[in-house]
Amino acid sequence: MKTRLRLTAALAAASLIGLTGCGANTGATNNNAASDFPKKGKSIDLVVAFGSGGAVDTAARLIQPVLEKELGTNVEVINKPGAGGQIGYTQLTSAKPDGYTIGATGSPSVVVSPLDPSRGAKYTRDSFQPLGRQVIDPTVIAVQPDSPYQTLKDLLEAVKAKPKSMTASTTGLQTGEHFALAQIQQATGSEFAPVHFSEGASQATTAFLGKHVDVLVANVSDVNDLTKQGKARVLGVMSAERAPSLPEIPTFKESGYDLTAGTARGYSAPAGLPADVAKKLEAAIQKAIEDPTVVQKMKDLGLQTSYLNGADYKTFWAGQEEDFKEVLPLVQKKTDPHCPERKDPS
Repeated sequence: MKTRLRLTAALAAASLIGLTGCGANTGATNNNAASDFPKKGKSIDLVVAFGSGGAVDTAARLIQPVLEKELGTNVEVINKPGAGGQIGYTQLTSAKPDGYTIGATGSPSVVVSPLDPSRGAKYTRDSFQPLGRQVIDPTVIAVQPDSPYQTLKDLLEAVKAKPKSMTASTTGLQTGEHFALAQIQQATGSEFAPVHFSEGASQATTAFLGKHVDVLVANVSDVNDLTKQGKARVLGVMSAERAPSLPEIPTFKESGYDLTAGTARGYSAPAGLPADVAKKLEAAIQKAIEDPTVVQKMKDLGLQTSYLNGADYKTFWAGQEEDFKEVLPLVQKKTDPHCPERKDPS
């Protein structure tokens, strides 16, 4: 498909950000910056642009203790939800690039929001300094346990016959779920009525559990517990292969729809970090992401760690930007009573 996203493209081998120097004095300055950072007693803020309890927040809190150990200071997770991640990303990129503010960055939200002029984003891709990618979390489509739709084909054909007859959750305008719905519409003609819960996955899940939306569009990590508890029935996974945590659920391709989608998540800082500070943060983030306990806990959530260092994450990010430009018109805000931005699940 023309607009299929390159979430699994091969990238260059991992390499640490190289130090640059023009002489002995410059090198000494960088070394002093590295030995000084972080200053004793000064904590680091880790900004999460979505609410507590969702996959982004959970992953950040899993790496938090390892970061504290590696950096020798407190790391505070700060939730700044709203506007599909834009509020948190604005806070992150507005911070001083000194290493004391970093943030969780997830695409497509962080990639797309500055591409759409109507969003009024105060940042661009160049406002971020990528530090490392952690995972790619495939998108899933789920219905209520008692739903009459037993297969993905049943659901999509019903929606195709009656466009916008069913509501489907997203975590905000131009987020991964919104793009997934646009891909489905373009490829199959099945048009859902998206309802945007801009504070994140927890809010969208609450709405689904309360039967305020018909279909839950989420990530694998969001639905593992729901399926185990019998609170949701997943009909399809938008990945190239079946999700290890949902081995019985067919991929979209197995159901006859050659579509893949998901959310890539990692960590970034405001652009302009001193080279040695960036190197120290990158090393700590790599240690945290690849820590065996963190990897296992991520696996328990249904997520396979997919680490990229800062340079390769930046390359991946740039490639996604080109991909998302193709499908952006499908998810740009329109005047549509079926497509509200929801602030609560009631």
